[in-house]
Amino acid sequence: MPVFTVSEVVGRIRDLLEGDPVLAGFWVRGEVSNLSVSGAGHLYFTLKDEVSQLRAVMFRSRAENLSFCLANGAAVLARGRVSLYERDGNVQLYVAEMEPDGVGLQAILWRELKARLEREGLFNPQRKRPLPRFPRRVGVATSLEGAAVRDIVKILRERWPLAEVVIAPCAVQGDQAPREIAAAIERLNRCGGVEVIITGRGGGSCEELAAFNTETVVRAIFASRVPVVSAVGHERDETLADLVADARAATPSAAAAMVIPDRREMVESLASLTGRLKAGLGQRVAALRLRLLHAAQSRVFTSPWEMICGRRAQAVDSLAVRLERELHGRLQKAHAALAVLGARLEALSPLKTLARGYCLCRDAATGSLVTDAARVTCGTAVEVVLHRGRLFCKVEKTAVDDAN
Repeated sequence: MPVFTVSEVVGRIRDLLEGDPVLAGFWVRGEVSNLSVSGAGHLYFTLKDEVSQLRAVMFRSRAENLSFCLANGAAVLARGRVSLYERDGNVQLYVAEMEPDGVGLQAILWRELKARLEREGLFNPQRKRPLPRFPRRVGVATSLEGAAVRDIVKILRERWPLAEVVIAPCAVQGDQAPREIAAAIERLNRCGGVEVIITGRGGGSCEELAAFNTETVVRAIFASRVPVVSAVGHERDETLADLVADARAATPSAAAAMVIPDRREMVESLASLTGRLKAGLGQRVAALRLRLLHAAQSRVFTSPWEMICGRRAQAVDSLAVRLERELHGRLQKAHAALAVLGARLEALSPLKTLARGYCLCRDAATGSLVTDAARVTCGTAVEVVLHRGRLFCKVEKTAVDDAN
C-alpha cells in the first residue's frame, strides 16, 4: 500500500469535494452561530440545524453586498460551494450570497424565555444590589479546568491580597452545567462571610455559553442572597445570566477587577487625600489666624469700655436728665396742688374763725361742745377755747334765746 503525506490526503479530499457538481454550487438552510468578524472584514460563522453544523466563511467582497445585518440566531439561506481548508483540514462552506430565512429555533426559544423571565421581574434594574466596596471574602463559581478561574484568582491576589477567595467548582458547559452552576451559587450563599460571587467562564461559542442562558442558572442568580457578578464570554456576548446578575463584566478578569479595589490605587488615593487634608487644614488654620489677628486689632479689644459702655453711658446720662426734669415737673405740680388744698383748708380752719373773736365752749367733764344753753345747768364746769389759750369757767346763770 502506498504511503501518503498529510498534504496529499487533504489534497485528494479537497479534489473529491470540489469535483462533486452538487457541492460546487447549492443553497443551504441553517441557523447562524459563533459569528465573528475578522480585522479584514471577513465573516466567519457556523450554520447548524438540530443535528449537524457546518463551518462557513463569507469574504468581505461578498459580505459587503448583504442586504441585512447578520447576527447569531438568524435563520438564513446561503448559496455557496464546499471545499476543504487545507491548513486546518476543515470542511468549509464558502458563501457567495445569503438571504434571511426568519429566526432560528434556538433564538426563538431564547427570546421566549427572556420575555417570560422579564415579565416576572427577574431583570428589573431596581432590584440589583450594589457591590461591597471592600469585600473580605469573594466567592467564585466556575470550572477549575478553564483559564477563567486562574485569571480571577491572580487578579484578586494582585489587586487586594486581603480578600479571601472561596471557589465552588462546577461545570460551565454540557448538559450537567446548569444544575452544577446553580448548586455552586447556593453553596457559596451558605458559606459564611462571602460578600460577593463571581460566576462565568471564558469566551466560547453560543453552544458553549448555553448553560448561562438556562432558566435554572437565571433563577439561582436571582435567588442569591449575595450580590452576583456575571462574567460570561466576551463583551459582545449577552446571556440571560448577564441580565439577571447584579453586575456584568466583559470577562472573568474584568469581574475580578470590578469586585475589589486596587491596593496601588488605594495607596495613591490615600496619599492624595492626605495631601488635600493637610492643605485644607493649613488653609483653615491660616484663615482662623488671620481672623483672630483682625479681631485682636478691632476696637472691641483695643477700647472695650468705649465700644461696650460708651454708648450705654451716654444713654444713661440722657435718661437721668429726662428723669430729673420729669421729677422736677411733677414736684412743681404737686406743690401747686398742695398750696391750693392748703388755702382751701385754711379757709375752712376753725382757727381763722377764732381769730375773729369767736370761741368754742366744751363741757369740761365730757369734752363735748356746748351748743345749747338749755342743756347746761348752773354750776357746770366748762372749757372756753379762744384764738389763743383757754378759759376754765363755771356756769352761774343760763339764758335761753326764745327766737331759736
